Amino acid sequence: MALATVVSTWGSAPRPRGSHMLVHEDGRFEGSVSGGCVEGDILDTAAQVIAGAPFAVKKYGVADASAWEVGLPCGGEISVMVQPVGADGFDPELFDRIAEARGDGQAITVTTDLETGHSDLRPVETGEIFANRYDPPRRLIVVGAVQIAQSLVGLARTLGIETVVVDPRGRFLTEERFPDTTLDDRWPDEAVATYKPGPATAVVTLSHDTKIDDPALIAALAANTAYVGALGSRKSHAARLERLAAAGIAPADLDRIDGPVGLPIGAIGPAEIALSVAAAMVKAFHDRG
Repeated sequence: MALATVVSTWGSAPRPRGSHMLVHEDGRFEGSVSGGCVEGDILDTAAQVIAGAPFAVKKYGVADASAWEVGLPCGGEISVMVQPVGADGFDPELFDRIAEARGDGQAITVTTDLETGHSDLRPVETGEIFANRYDPPRRLIVVGAVQIAQSLVGLARTLGIETVVVDPRGRFLTEERFPDTTLDDRWPDEAVATYKPGPATAVVTLSHDTKIDDPALIAALAANTAYVGALGSRKSHAARLERLAAAGIAPADLDRIDGPVGLPIGAIGPAEIALSVAAAMVKAFHDRG
């Protein structure tokens, strides 16, 4: 196999740095480096690398005639590294190491020497390098198996965000209401703590029951959670802040709660409220970088 990676971009590039395309010797491939603009040329280069040619860094931009030939009319420029999958390039063991780190909720960085095309977990101290950080998968913990949660789970699935619905009330938390979703009927503070929320996790409380929502918020604020949101009116949120302050939550942590939850889009009904929550969550993920 060969691995193609976007190592630099300028202007309105169609895919960000770090984007991958994995190419098999039989022609199959997964991923994208340009959304379709230069994939054909990259596939040809990958075939050459698989056949024994040295790794290559290909540059595409609108100023180059070759770029127009392979279809990069968007006005941006990209550089794509194509390296063999093997000990002299991207060692297959790195795939396992990345998967293990992501499974543990940890970020991991792979460094590639752009002079040799060799990738390693150890930092390269000399020469031109490309460092690619693989963050853990994004996760959403929804507390309260209510109607808004049903819409929010569907949106999160579309966005590729792993979702858990937590609710100790058995009549609410059913597979019929939340098909193909991880369900957790433990008390929310225990459940949230178990999932070890961090920079790639959002916790949203929707139950409208203080006995359920408050413990979940306390657990979420005890961690480096990327986004913490709580459903409720401004009046109910003010009362919530008083309760949490009395429970010992510091003012700086109280300020982390997005309440009333979601971006102000004038949402009406469960689906639109879920959309506003999803948008606020995605914004928080991007703001964390």
